[in-house]
Amino acid sequence: MYGGIVALRHLLYDEHVLPKYEPRIPTICVGNIALGGTGKTPMVEYLIRLLQSHNYSVGVLSRGYKRKTHGFRLADASSTADTIGDEAMQIHTKFPDVLVAVGEDRASAIRKIQRMPDHPDVILLDDAYQHRGIVCGLNILLTAYDRLYVHDHLLPWGTLRDIPYRASKANIVVVTKCPDTLRPIDKRVVDNSLRLATFQHMYFSRVQYADVPVEGVPLVLTSIARPEYLIEHIRAIEPQAEVLTYPDHHRFTPMDVKTILQRAERCDCIVTTEKDMQRIRQTDLPERIGKPVIVQPIAFTIDKEAHSFDEDVLAYARESLHKQRKS
Repeated sequence: MYGGIVALRHLLYDEHVLPKYEPRIPTICVGNIALGGTGKTPMVEYLIRLLQSHNYSVGVLSRGYKRKTHGFRLADASSTADTIGDEAMQIHTKFPDVLVAVGEDRASAIRKIQRMPDHPDVILLDDAYQHRGIVCGLNILLTAYDRLYVHDHLLPWGTLRDIPYRASKANIVVVTKCPDTLRPIDKRVVDNSLRLATFQHMYFSRVQYADVPVEGVPLVLTSIARPEYLIEHIRAIEPQAEVLTYPDHHRFTPMDVKTILQRAERCDCIVTTEKDMQRIRQTDLPERIGKPVIVQPIAFTIDKEAHSFDEDVLAYARESLHKQRKS
């Protein structure tokens, strides 16, 4: 039933029954067809750094999932996770010079951005692969190495929120969270499983954790889709680490703070993610804990093989801006 509804929706877009908008500004979509945990936000951050290093001004547009506000909003000095969402707030905190906007209606939001006098050269759309109302110039699809979409199933049996054939619309497919021991034969197995079209480029990426000063026994506190990678990393540093997990994008309540304080009594510090920290700051936990709250940054490393991922992205931005200026 779920698959039938999703397929009907795509048919209505494909037959132009439902409207689609193609922005004037070059747009890069980062998304997946499964529920969370593939690394969309680290990928968006990677793209920001890449484009900025080549003198492109960048804007980021997301829905602002789980925020308490509605409609189009620009991030500013007064923004919080409640007003723009935790992921948008994370990006705004790390890249204050980047235009960060949220809006449920992506087409309307992009039109507003385009009307700005100093609009960005390129817009990154975070988690917009299912947003058919926007025709993006470059689509980057992420799929986790240990949960490839071809081996998954539609909701509610599996974690897919979209039909697997939609992967054929991606220009680039990035297999994320690969093990450090990934061999050429392992890549060939993935290649044979995904069976991408000749125009699609595939890359493999790994999770990279920055070194943080974890001393003593930490409490790993998370509310992300797949916390097992962080837990494994911290327990490799301290095997006795305690773990407390909540659902993805969980908004911490006073009762949660009480539970966290109780669990942290026998620990020396708290380790959490950048995304979780945006919501933790909305509570009084940092003031009450009396122990270090350590934020564990995460980043992507992307294998450079037959085609360069960076050059694929830069070539799109370069050619799109050239066409825009000519027109």
